[in-house]
Amino acid sequence: MPTPDEVYEQILKEESDKGSSPAVAQGRAKAARVRAQRGSTNPNKPDPSTAPAPDNVREALGGAPAAEAQTQPQAEAGEQPKAAASEPSDRAASEPSDRAAGEKPKVAAATSRPAASRPAARPSSPAPTKKAVGNGAGPAVPERVQRLLAVVKPEAIQKVERQPMDRVNVWPHLMAAEFVSLLVVMALLTFFSLGVDAPLRELANFNQTPNPSKAPWYFLGLQELLRYFHPQVAGVTIPNVLILTAFAAPFIDRNPSTRPDDRKLAIVLFTFFMLAFAGLSIIGMFFRGPGFNFVFPWEGGIFFEL
Repeated sequence: MPTPDEVYEQILKEESDKGSSPAVAQGRAKAARVRAQRGSTNPNKPDPSTAPAPDNVREALGGAPAAEAQTQPQAEAGEQPKAAASEPSDRAASEPSDRAAGEKPKVAAATSRPAASRPAARPSSPAPTKKAVGNGAGPAVPERVQRLLAVVKPEAIQKVERQPMDRVNVWPHLMAAEFVSLLVVMALLTFFSLGVDAPLRELANFNQTPNPSKAPWYFLGLQELLRYFHPQVAGVTIPNVLILTAFAAPFIDRNPSTRPDDRKLAIVLFTFFMLAFAGLSIIGMFFRGPGFNFVFPWEGGIFFEL
């Protein structure tokens, strides 16, 4: 006699050869192995003693048909009295002879149940009202019943960004401040032009070069660099490096904060550029004399004119 594991492998192989799905094949093989463990003589076939009873026998014993048993609630099946389940089986023998002709017997359990033991009928949901189509001559169409499922907040659908507290509108706050600054700068330039005489000089004489010959104030920093480096370095390399560094600064320092404590790199770069430009311009303006040599302004004078 084969062992339960051998029965399992045999049934699994047979079901696979038949084309059954893996789940069905494994289920039937497991059932055959259980029957083999119980000592069944033919584990390949289901045991008739464990097979479900037909519908007519269950009806005769007081049970509901399969279609009705599925629709009945589980609670109702648990509340049936024991008397309906323990009716004598000789009732099937006392039924009329038409049962032998194939006619299904009537359900006796449902009629013999006392009224007190029957479960209360569940309140059915109200049927949807019907409304007529057109002028009322057409068939009635059931009206849809709409229910509220959920309430969705607008923040979940559309993201609402909060306005930061450290920003103001362009108009009138920003435009008013810029207009006042423009008026102040224009007033300072007007008073400065009235107080300082800036006449035009005579035509340039190539036979008489002024000594020292200085560039305008905005180029004095580059002219000062020529005293320390080669013209290729002072006039091309250093200016290009400074300009490219200024262009790349926003991409290097991507910190969006406006607090000075958080913008140390930006402050260091700005301070370096400003001190270098201002220092070179001041030295070339006030500390360079004849031959563009270094002199103190309180000893040799100031060799610079606006």
